[in-house]
Amino acid sequence: MTLTLLLDLDDTLLGTNLNTFMPAYFQALSNHLSARVSGDEMLRALIGGMSRMADNDDPRCTLENVFDSYFYPKVALTKDELRDLVEDFYDDVFPTLAALTTQLPEAIKFVEWAESRGVRIAIATDPLFPMKATRHRLRWAGFDPDQFELVSAQEDFHFSKANPAYYAEVLGRIGWQDGPVLMVGNDPGRDILSAHRLGLKTYFIEDESTSSPGVEAGAGQLTDLRRWLESIDLSALEPAFKSRDAILGILSSTPAVLRHFLDSLPEEELQRERARDDWAMIEIICHLRDTEREVHAMQLDRLLEKDDSFIPRPDAGVWASERDYLTEDARAAGAVFTDVRAEFLNKLKNVPDDLWLRKARHAIFGPTNFLEVLSFAADHDRLHLQQAWKTMKTLPGERV
Repeated sequence: MTLTLLLDLDDTLLGTNLNTFMPAYFQALSNHLSARVSGDEMLRALIGGMSRMADNDDPRCTLENVFDSYFYPKVALTKDELRDLVEDFYDDVFPTLAALTTQLPEAIKFVEWAESRGVRIAIATDPLFPMKATRHRLRWAGFDPDQFELVSAQEDFHFSKANPAYYAEVLGRIGWQDGPVLMVGNDPGRDILSAHRLGLKTYFIEDESTSSPGVEAGAGQLTDLRRWLESIDLSALEPAFKSRDAILGILSSTPAVLRHFLDSLPEEELQRERARDDWAMIEIICHLRDTEREVHAMQLDRLLEKDDSFIPRPDAGVWASERDYLTEDARAAGAVFTDVRAEFLNKLKNVPDDLWLRKARHAIFGPTNFLEVLSFAADHDRLHLQQAWKTMKTLPGERV
């Protein structure tokens, strides 16, 4: 049974007083850009852009896209006009902020122990920083950024940690593997409650200034975590993705994860099958697209129409061969899936709370309700993203 650890960075793996670090970071960036942008103007645009990243719930927009669309118009410059200055800042100036952080020997020892046990580790830091900044902070903490299975950053993530969809995006990006998952962090809201809303078990890094959220599976100092993990049955850390928040988080994250997979493969690999009788990436994408617009959209309309509706389930498994998916354009199919899913999510956001318990009759599963039917759709997403990830790991061009 392989454990997956999602580890927060600041004040979990790296001692960081954010009340000191963030103002210093903003001021250093302001000073560096001062020849092109006034300090007050830059700070207002920077804070506004970060706020919009924190609130984003659109899986079609990376956090970098969200930030750029606000920041650059506010400073009346294009990204290209500031690109070299910004790159110089993260290459030469940002590293000087290391003095405001503290390396934690216990964090290095814990990660070494976890890796020696074959634990999968993803760095689940809030992706509001550019990747260069996050990689610097991992080095300050004493780690090689490439030693981890995933590091989240604004360039290719779509949600902040305040949104359970962030945690679904992390798990989707690493293949929705079966088995126990534990989120470890010190922020009661963004690390613990948000992960809990997706259905993950959590470990709260206690601090004198913060109170326990009360939903965590364990709590203590990072030095206690190894002993705690060795003392429990890891099956107790199996996630449960059946709540409304979990379902919405998974459904929201799938287009984002799929887009990343598509961007990670060269065109010629999209039609390549992993093995005989297995699906190529293009077949998985077209299957998700057609299931979304012909099955899930229809089922949602039936559920919204009246109580105790009959919910049919067409056999979509035969579509790959019948519809000759191998001849289609993968990126175009992915774009259609994303658009149809966005429309689906917009309908769900307006569903009153009481309708989530509306009764229905499913063609395969019998008596059910609105919540359970939507959970089937989320399970379908996870199954095929797991399939897509496994396909990518066997292809020569993969860069997951």
